[in-house]
Amino acid sequence: MWRRLVSAFGTPAAVLVQSKPVLSQLVDPGLAAAILEPSNPAAVESALAWASKPGHAILTVADPRYSALLRETPDPPPLIYAAGRIELLERPVIAIVGSRNATAQGMRNAEAFARALSSAGLCVASGMALGIDAAAHRAALEAVGSTIAVLGNGIDVVYPRRNAALLQQVFSAGLVLSEFPLGTPPLAANFPRRNRIISGVARGCLVIEAALASGSLITARSAVDMGRDVFAIPGSIHSPLSRGCHYLIKQGAKLVETASDVLEEFGMQAGAHAPQVELQDGVSAEERFVLAAMGHDPCDVDTLVHRTRMSVEELLSVLTQLEIDARVSRNHDGSYQRLR
Repeated sequence: MWRRLVSAFGTPAAVLVQSKPVLSQLVDPGLAAAILEPSNPAAVESALAWASKPGHAILTVADPRYSALLRETPDPPPLIYAAGRIELLERPVIAIVGSRNATAQGMRNAEAFARALSSAGLCVASGMALGIDAAAHRAALEAVGSTIAVLGNGIDVVYPRRNAALLQQVFSAGLVLSEFPLGTPPLAANFPRRNRIISGVARGCLVIEAALASGSLITARSAVDMGRDVFAIPGSIHSPLSRGCHYLIKQGAKLVETASDVLEEFGMQAGAHAPQVELQDGVSAEERFVLAAMGHDPCDVDTLVHRTRMSVEELLSVLTQLEIDARVSRNHDGSYQRLR
């Protein structure tokens, strides 16, 4: 929209001196009226005061520090609030997104992939949501690539509150971005717009656990529209959180099992931290037997009793120990799932 106006009138300043009827020939009359409304002096003063603080900046598309990849997309934000290490926008970026209600295995996958990709030099971008986003940000901060958090609210608003400490870590060691004015609350309509920035700054998008109605698929579709690579990790055919990833794979996304699968697409080499899913030592024969009976799909207690011929008490004792050792997790529906 703003590109259409600037193309027609030459500069943003020239746009602002046009009449509503003239602007309405190019954009919706309501939007034309909003463009011509006088600016709020207090809001402008507040934004300038915020931008004057160390590590803060308001980047326009004309700023050389603005993401080159984002600038080339069909609908880049005309300006973006940035806080932290702005130089991260110059690095190759991979978006990692997924469910807010991820399984324990999904969280482990997000951490392992983010850590490995960050160790290889990719900066990990995500949306600071609970679940997969938070796991990816947290693990990426541990390595050289670091992380970019794109918010669906004002950059001065903490959301969700449970991620307050993590958000502060990203402010300090990564980069936080938002196109929304200071004080903007986390409205539902903001998040699809946020998602286009996540995919816009990245060379590719990796989806880890997503239902068919997940917002992660919006990010993935946005990435496809922008000509980006899309990657997806497959899961159990019985899990609703695998269906979004399986849908993407059917639509042409690359199925990935290790970080190397992503890095190869970018012509990069994996470091020593590529995720490995294998059984470690220290597992009793009885525990191995239960793990083998469980397989890698979610499994309820009744099914395991039938498969193992163990009593419920014996089985629950083994499952409790496996859960303590982080070898299985208990899902929301009471079923158990193997983690490694």
